[in-house]
Amino acid sequence: MNQVKGSQSISFGESPYLISSGSVVGSKEAEGPLAKLFDMTNQDDLFGAKTWEEAESNMQKEACVLALGKAHVTPENVRYLFGGDLLRQGIATSMGVEELQIPIFGLYGACSTSGEALALSAMSVAAGYGDYMLAVTSSHFGSAEKEFRFPLGYASQRPLSAHWTVTGSGAFLVGTQKSHIRISGVTVGKIVDYGLKDSQNMGACMAPAAADTIIRNLLDFERKVEDYDRIVTGDLGYVGQDILFDLMQGKGYDIKTKHMDCGMTIFDQKGQDTHAGGSGCGCAAVTLAAYILPKIKKGEWKRVLFVPTGALMSTVSFNEGASVPGIAHAIVLEHC
Repeated sequence: MNQVKGSQSISFGESPYLISSGSVVGSKEAEGPLAKLFDMTNQDDLFGAKTWEEAESNMQKEACVLALGKAHVTPENVRYLFGGDLLRQGIATSMGVEELQIPIFGLYGACSTSGEALALSAMSVAAGYGDYMLAVTSSHFGSAEKEFRFPLGYASQRPLSAHWTVTGSGAFLVGTQKSHIRISGVTVGKIVDYGLKDSQNMGACMAPAAADTIIRNLLDFERKVEDYDRIVTGDLGYVGQDILFDLMQGKGYDIKTKHMDCGMTIFDQKGQDTHAGGSGCGCAAVTLAAYILPKIKKGEWKRVLFVPTGALMSTVSFNEGASVPGIAHAIVLEHC
């Protein structure tokens, strides 16, 4: 029987399985430390398209096809698709998965969207609403820069606190079909706003939300930090990680030996000049698909807390001088 745990979490009685995944990335990611682990890389960041936005849609479609193909599942067998991206009205998702003709829920959780999609997919399977759910997210450096900052041709100087948006898409098939990875629980995050307004320092904006969700997960499930082999955040980067450690220690938790951040893992900070690290919906998604899940599948990590983080801003809120709230969702992944 599924159980409501504490104030924000759910423990699944019959845990849904994370059956398969697909990862698609661009040229800069293909030059990074995880290069050989991705399913598909492309030196042309346009992916055969005419615009950055269309390229991002193409990545989403390819990631979904890869995830379905690995499990030998057709789109017709997928009950619902949960997907999102960073663009206005989620056009990368709606245009990318259109051909699959799967009933879809469009999501926006900024860079935490992969966690939101996985949580809703797992909850839907555990509730008996279908045998297969598909979760997909994406981001693209070119489309994100044009959406939130400046056109690439503007050549603006990036501060050291800035992140590099990952060009990538990750898709995940969640269902009742047994695999070596199960989603045993989720902790849905709250919006946490410390009043920060610097969109070029998203690590600082997101770290409070990450700390809040991680602590809530530990309290709801009555666990200790040591009960996880890794606590993985989405894209806090080097700046956000330091803040996360300080916030956690202030509450009596030390996660330094267990923590990993996808934004710090996907790029070589110095060699690739990515400043604070990677970000974007695709950052946590492709790192989970290519690097984290294989380790869980092999049993190297028995239990992982996957915590994608998001900075909830828009061009409208930025132009109006609003703060940048953060959010983080936690997914408990276990080897089985």
